[in-house]
Amino acid sequence: MGQRFSRQATALAIALVAVPATIHAADDIETLRRELERMRRQVQQLEDAMKRQESTIRALEAQRAGAPAPAATPSAPALDAAVEAARAAAQATPAQAAAPTVPAPATPLPGLYARPLGSRATLRLIDISTDILVAAGSSTANNDNLALLQGGAHDPKRRGFTLQQAEFSFSGAVDPYFTGEAHVIMTDSSVELEEAFMTTQALPYGLQLEVGHFLTEFGRINPTHPHAWDWVDQPVIVTRLMGGDGLRNPGFRLGWLTPLPWFSVVDVGMQNASGETAPSFLGEAAGGGHSHGHSHGHGGEEEGEEGIGGRPSVYTDVRNLGDLLYLLRWSNGFSLSDDISGVLGGSALYGPNASGPDGRTWLFGGDLVLKWRPANNFRGWPFVTWQSEFMQRNYKADAVHDEAGMLDLPAAMLRDWGFYTQLLYGFRYGWAGGVRYEYASGSGESVGGRAADPMRSTRHRIAPLLSWRPTEYSRIRLQYNLDRPEFLDNQWQSSVWLAFEVLYGEHPAHKY
Repeated sequence: MGQRFSRQATALAIALVAVPATIHAADDIETLRRELERMRRQVQQLEDAMKRQESTIRALEAQRAGAPAPAATPSAPALDAAVEAARAAAQATPAQAAAPTVPAPATPLPGLYARPLGSRATLRLIDISTDILVAAGSSTANNDNLALLQGGAHDPKRRGFTLQQAEFSFSGAVDPYFTGEAHVIMTDSSVELEEAFMTTQALPYGLQLEVGHFLTEFGRINPTHPHAWDWVDQPVIVTRLMGGDGLRNPGFRLGWLTPLPWFSVVDVGMQNASGETAPSFLGEAAGGGHSHGHSHGHGGEEEGEEGIGGRPSVYTDVRNLGDLLYLLRWSNGFSLSDDISGVLGGSALYGPNASGPDGRTWLFGGDLVLKWRPANNFRGWPFVTWQSEFMQRNYKADAVHDEAGMLDLPAAMLRDWGFYTQLLYGFRYGWAGGVRYEYASGSGESVGGRAADPMRSTRHRIAPLLSWRPTEYSRIRLQYNLDRPEFLDNQWQSSVWLAFEVLYGEHPAHKY
């Protein structure tokens, strides 16, 4: 395969050499010579990458077949996933092969993760990409109610057309010790920095440190970007607990690839608890539009803003480490057979909330992903993926005593919980169909009653999906949502969305 790439590159180089014969300007000739030199370097990188990948495949297959393994050998599911990743990389286009992500065989392999923990550094040129999501559709709900039903910031939420997002991504090696990554999101009304962080590549003992502004590693949906979701919109319970934009803030996350006999990673982290991207903590309540007479601002940093349950927010300064947000997550990979693998995870978050100086929030959840993919698959098809996630929020609200006597609320514990479960079947190359069921509810009264609160009342939603990928760089999805929201008197609401996605450039890989 490396010889084939070399022949193609050589032919292209010859074509480029022939071009200057028609160009008489010295500057143009020099420019073409520099371009030729750049292409020669790329060809050499491709050949080196192919040699590493072929060596990795042989070593991993030998280990999986029972050959003596060196120290720090990865577990069976990690080996299976790594072999599959290496094979996919070996079949990739030249542009993809230029940035291999599979480490050397002697390095502990994460298998199910895109960013290796404790692996040695791999030098990559910067990757730049743009991903565009556009949706069109309609609903039996009017636009005001539809904006509440579709609470995610990047959900299609109006009749007609919605630019869900245009994401500009930049990633690459800083030096042998760090990589950098940044994602900028544009919609028809805003521009925002979604993530910008650096990640270590050479820490010992299976450790990896991530520092910057990033999505919190809680569950499955929150750490991933909208274009990586199988469905068009964000699950209801994720919107309620993590916010429409996803829970993200500046801070750090330390990952540890444990020495357990199976693939197991423990993450601990600390981030700011304030800002509009942290609605369950010191930020504003998710969803917007639900008001009980209090002003609705940005970030929960002014008195009187609306918080969880319609309770007014109270500005709380960061006095000590107890006013920050703390994360604990444990992920475990496993293999049930040669064709079935999965990941089981648990997450917990703790931090202050905006109800008062003694307000505190606990979030916890569990998630499971199972994937079936036969060994003789064609570019990943056929496959079956089952993904489920449960999460709950315990919101300890401080008492509110208004000096004017307009509002007097005792301290309370507001609990919100829910789950989604989705099954996706890739039945033919490029085609997949599935269905997702969601449920969300809670206990403890909101101001005006929980049943009337769009962000806390009971919800049911069923969403069938049909997806087609003409290539790996484009996708078309047709999704139908059947909602039963308590805040709309339990009247069924129907919505239909046709979503289009295009990706061009090199985008950072996402997790298993």
